[in-house]
Amino acid sequence: MRNLVLWLALLSLSGCMSISDMGDTARSQLSDAGVLNHSETRRVNNFRLQPDSFIYIGQGAFMPPGGAYPRPNVVAEEAFRGFIQYFPLVRRAQAPLGLEQALSEARSAGAHYLLYTRFARADDRIGTTDEWADQEAVDRLGVDSGVVQLMLIETGTRYLIDTATIRSRGGLLTLYDNKPEDLLGPPLQDYARSLLGFSR
Repeated sequence: MRNLVLWLALLSLSGCMSISDMGDTARSQLSDAGVLNHSETRRVNNFRLQPDSFIYIGQGAFMPPGGAYPRPNVVAEEAFRGFIQYFPLVRRAQAPLGLEQALSEARSAGAHYLLYTRFARADDRIGTTDEWADQEAVDRLGVDSGVVQLMLIETGTRYLIDTATIRSRGGLLTLYDNKPEDLLGPPLQDYARSLLGFSR
């Protein structure tokens, strides 16, 4: 009798939601609860790009406050990895640049748009025994977090097409040996998808 009830319950659930939808819902609930990594992206405009748009990605040389020291060009590197999956014409600067220099390089490359990024804040909390041995501060235990700011600029007109802020934080299951920059990949990929009009 118990097996029949379980079988009927599973059958009724499968009629309402696919397995992948259930997985996405569970992942979303766990990230909201702080168990898995979580990110929130706020865009100013809902502008969409053509898939054949040529995007040049640069990062400012701003060192974020918050006690972390991420690699100098890490946001541009992660953005490139996310964008290349959706935009075949993508290039990135090899090192941090000022905005004017990034615009100049984007124009020289023939890019339609410049995606200019910066790490606005990065908080690297204690997540390993080595970090604990170095700092031994109870108030530094916890999950990493970070804020990234993005500007999408049309290179020909210097018109600001879109700005976005990505706030990320780690989860309890993913805090071991994690850094704020390890949280950047998925939200930057989601931002690339949103520029094409795709939902998550």
